[in-house]
Amino acid sequence: MKLYGYFRSSAAYRVRIALNLKGIDAEHASVHLRKGEQKQPPFAAINPQKFVPVLVDGDVSLTQSLAIVEYLEETHPQPPLLPADPAGRVRVRALALAVACDIHPLNNLRILNYLKDPLGHDEATRNAWYRHWVAEGFAALEAMLADDPATGRFCHGDGPTLADVCLVPQVYNAERFDCDLAPYPTIRRIAEAARALPAFAAAAPERQPDAE
Repeated sequence: MKLYGYFRSSAAYRVRIALNLKGIDAEHASVHLRKGEQKQPPFAAINPQKFVPVLVDGDVSLTQSLAIVEYLEETHPQPPLLPADPAGRVRVRALALAVACDIHPLNNLRILNYLKDPLGHDEATRNAWYRHWVAEGFAALEAMLADDPATGRFCHGDGPTLADVCLVPQVYNAERFDCDLAPYPTIRRIAEAARALPAFAAAAPERQPDAE
């Protein structure tokens, strides 16, 4: 397998975690998002959306981080990242999507760049935008986690799932932008437990070959 990613891409971070949890080795190819390498013909030919990650498995080229993780779940079912029961799977997917669809898209690099140019917003305004949407999303996510008996050491029970795979990179991003995480004790506790696992630690942005 070959994973095209960028060390600070939270979507690529999710896939790195999943690969590590599954014990799958993958060659890593850096696509420098801040230099615009994702828009150049070599990579655009691989993914017309011009996003990372892309996972190449033989003749199969996969895009979209959650779809990639689901593919890994189906092709390498152990250890499982989704619960065995339908209700548990739905809950885990809902938690993952709360991050991947409702928080992350509002704050990814292309949105922040658009706020800067052409809209002309300064850094303070862009950072305020970022923190606002993290606070909105994390407040809801905290309630979903804290008030549900299915929450354990991790987002669902006592083993990492797809929900934790999505949560940890979003917490990393929130910390980068100095978001106040004090109101979210359950999120902080779960992220700390996950980061203590070797699979999560090895996937951290600062430990990637292209880290700057």
